[in-house]
Amino acid sequence: MNTCTITTDDTLRETLRHGNSNYPFAYYPENIWKFDFHRIDWHWHHELEFLYVAENTALFLVGADRLELSRGCGLFINSGILHRFEAQSSAFIPNIVFSPTLLAPEESLIYEKYIHPVLKFSGAYQIFDPETEWQKQILQLLLQIFTMQETGEKNELGTVQLLLQMWDILFCHSDLSSDSPDVHHLNHQQARLQTMMQYIHDHYMEALTLEEIAASVSVSKSSALHIFQSGIHIPPVAYLIQYRLTQAAEQLSTTKKSISSIAEETGFTSSGYFCRKFRQHYHISPNEYRKKKA
Repeated sequence: MNTCTITTDDTLRETLRHGNSNYPFAYYPENIWKFDFHRIDWHWHHELEFLYVAENTALFLVGADRLELSRGCGLFINSGILHRFEAQSSAFIPNIVFSPTLLAPEESLIYEKYIHPVLKFSGAYQIFDPETEWQKQILQLLLQIFTMQETGEKNELGTVQLLLQMWDILFCHSDLSSDSPDVHHLNHQQARLQTMMQYIHDHYMEALTLEEIAASVSVSKSSALHIFQSGIHIPPVAYLIQYRLTQAAEQLSTTKKSISSIAEETGFTSSGYFCRKFRQHYHISPNEYRKKKA
């Protein structure tokens, strides 16, 4: 069974390059259902992302919020925001990811006046509902951009023209009235969250405690719990177990190591406990998963 995966570094930044330095833009006609365990896991990127739900419904975890969007809706995810997508069935979500500098150079008046304020002050995301006129206009432009990518013709100029039209509408309807402390709080909290997640990634094979995870960013255990719960909606220790299971799943599909060896190498105290947790989380046994990936 062929599945898609997403690769990230230790800070959860997506490592895939979207376009190139000459044209930092990429189009992805993705179906969440085709990704491993039917989810595009936690990641972030400096680029902007616009997506459209073309089929069924999907769950989007963005910043501190959970968003369930149905067919016909769209979503803008701001630069540097952690996000994760999940689906309970086939969910086609064509999307574009591009650098803000595609719209204008950083030192330009256009960037400073119209792009930077949205990046800094408008928040983590914006939902587009076809029932709201200005949001419907953005969705129509987004669909035009998708169509342009699918023709296979040279379309860079036309794409940028549509992106600028779309951005103009978004800018005009963004709340940029003040330097919102909530946005900066989110960014600071996300930095702490990413540091703790990186600490878990570096030490998941060890017998980690909540106290050690919290100490990695010099906060209390209760603060660590709050940061994880508001950021990715699960406690730190639950994320630790989830990450161990992800690493174990990778070993199951790429090595011939025994179940007991994989359990030990990924930080589980016994193979029996590992198997129970694996089935509980993925609804399949480690051996069944290995056969499925063969």
